[in-house]
Amino acid sequence: MKAALITAASLAVALPLAMAQNKPAPATQANEVTLVCEAVYLPARTTWTRTVNIAYDKKRVRAVQIDGVPVYTFAIQETVILTSIDNERIQIDTAAQTWSSDFRGQATAQGRCERS
Repeated sequence: MKAALITAASLAVALPLAMAQNKPAPATQANEVTLVCEAVYLPARTTWTRTVNIAYDKKRVRAVQIDGVPVYTFAIQETVILTSIDNERIQIDTAAQTWSSDFRGQATAQGRCERS
């Protein structure tokens, strides 16, 4: 009889704990910033408009898209986002709102960004 009481008491304590562990995590509010960058590519001297979408929450940057294409890896160094698409290595300074990139030494780009 005592063993049955202990088991029932154990279940009464363990069940709410197990249910709490299976609860879905509360959704975090994600914010998004869009930067429109006018990058001048040299040596061709052409200007491209590049659109950068940055999704973030209170803790970190969650996702980056450039011209609607999601980048699969990126690194953050203080206010700079480092990433690449195809052969273009890209650096976006979110504080200074600047764009710089290079195509493996074949061409480079510099430009200003505006928040939209």
